[in-house]
Amino acid sequence: MKVRGLMTRSAFALVAILWTILLAGQPALAARPTPVKEATVIGTGGAAASVDPIATSVAIDTLRRGGNAVDAAVAAAAALGVVEPFSCGLGGGGFMVIYSARDGRVFTLDGRETAPSAFRADSFIDPSTGLPISFAEGVTSGLGVGVPGTPRLWEQALARYGTIPLAAALAPSIGIARSGFEVDQTFHDQVASNQDRFKDFSSTRDLYLPGGGAPAVGSIFRNPDLARTYQTLAGHGMDAFYGGDVANAILTSVQHPPLVPGATRNVRPGLMTAGDLASYQAISRAPTDIHYRGYEIFSMGPPSSGGSTVGEALKILEGFDLGSLPRAQALYLMLEASKLAYADRNQYLADPDFVSVPLQGLLSDTYAAQRRALIGATALPVPVAPGDPSPFNSSTTHLTVSDRFGNVVSYTFTIEQIGGSGIVVPGHGFLLNNELTDFNFVTGTANSPAGGKRPRSSMSPTIVLKDGKPILALGSPGGASIITTVLQMLLERLDLGRTLPAAVATARISQRNSSTTQAEPAFFDTPERLALEAVGETFSSTPEIGAATGIELLSSGMVLAAAEPVRRGGGSAMVEVPQR
Repeated sequence: MKVRGLMTRSAFALVAILWTILLAGQPALAARPTPVKEATVIGTGGAAASVDPIATSVAIDTLRRGGNAVDAAVAAAAALGVVEPFSCGLGGGGFMVIYSARDGRVFTLDGRETAPSAFRADSFIDPSTGLPISFAEGVTSGLGVGVPGTPRLWEQALARYGTIPLAAALAPSIGIARSGFEVDQTFHDQVASNQDRFKDFSSTRDLYLPGGGAPAVGSIFRNPDLARTYQTLAGHGMDAFYGGDVANAILTSVQHPPLVPGATRNVRPGLMTAGDLASYQAISRAPTDIHYRGYEIFSMGPPSSGGSTVGEALKILEGFDLGSLPRAQALYLMLEASKLAYADRNQYLADPDFVSVPLQGLLSDTYAAQRRALIGATALPVPVAPGDPSPFNSSTTHLTVSDRFGNVVSYTFTIEQIGGSGIVVPGHGFLLNNELTDFNFVTGTANSPAGGKRPRSSMSPTIVLKDGKPILALGSPGGASIITTVLQMLLERLDLGRTLPAAVATARISQRNSSTTQAEPAFFDTPERLALEAVGETFSSTPEIGAATGIELLSSGMVLAAAEPVRRGGGSAMVEVPQR
């Protein structure tokens, strides 16, 4: 059902046409200035939070012009494809969770990449050895590239829940890509960390290593190829991505990766065909929906494992009065619940169009009680075995947006590794994903590859309702640690009394049914570390976990937007009318 804002579709279409005319006549526009970056803002009207201030400002500009939260989310996502291209963009996929104020319901869109139809369970097995190829070879290859889903998701989101045409949503990003933006430390570092891969592909080298190295901090970066691609899509719709020149360029890049002459890297070609691109569809799916201490928590179902794994862990924890316990004890219970939920995730979660996922059992109170009974006074030895939910049975970057109409969007999207496959589509300015590496490389598991199958994901875009109204939306990138990041933030905010900004900023720990719990450096200086080690938990250090954003709708009618203060260089939060 269409969710309307204040500005009419025809008015936005006129704006889009004017933008296109302006941009076509001005090839040397001044670079877009970087807005002031703030991690926490309170005010009224709509709100947005992302990892980048330019993208967040695009969302707020869209809201101020009368667009709704879905319009703003798509516009900001397109901007992130320009300024945050190593984490997201046209060449990837994701999941969007939407609260529609008009319907009083939560909807989800699945824009996850799919395996080409020719993919088989043994496509990652090297025929010369009979063993799986190395993960690194899967990452930097055409073989690891899934059929992108982001363009169809944007199209479906606007058509079903937005108020503006695609051309209007893409217009700001066309300007940013053409005129350029100032390179920050994060952008520079992400290119530098991929330099060995990027230099082996002519198209990627020419775009991101024009002088032989990463663009300097403070320099102006432009991507005219991406601007032209966005203009093509603005004028002809997303069919122009899944067919025609753009599709042909994608297929050539996947089947014949653009290696620099003399490069020695073994880059395996992919199996994608024109039919795979032409047949891709973004899918409406039912969200996961659990009740937890008076809240109703919605997230993404399979093929994402995010909603189910966060949900199962919360159902296990609901049997403990976490708010009355010492912080160390509450964190201990969270780690133990995470072990149990991840064991079930790894066993049962996959694309529901290919396997039967026992989702109702995994999220049931009775199964949670059975799993909860395994938690004792000392840490469970890992790996924990999966349970059997069948007797109880009847599935990056993150952007969060709300609007003055009461709509809320929680959207996580990605190209997988930072830098994706490393392959820029020649002439079109965007990186291709390596999402098929999210499949298990071996045969015979729920998440083994198959033609047309969507690999299991951990993305967990989440919206929390109280008394039928949204009060909180949040999410994070971070691969498999997305789930633990979202789980910890929910516990910090709903159980342990922390504000949303504090829940975002606090030191994170991530237990995924593995021999050690990953912990950020700041956690090692806390008293909780010693208390947890005393009951058998062990920790290994990792520089950072996730890069969250969130929005809280306050009882006073105000809205609070929160982004990372430090992680990934700090994020950006804005509201339509800030409170001074």
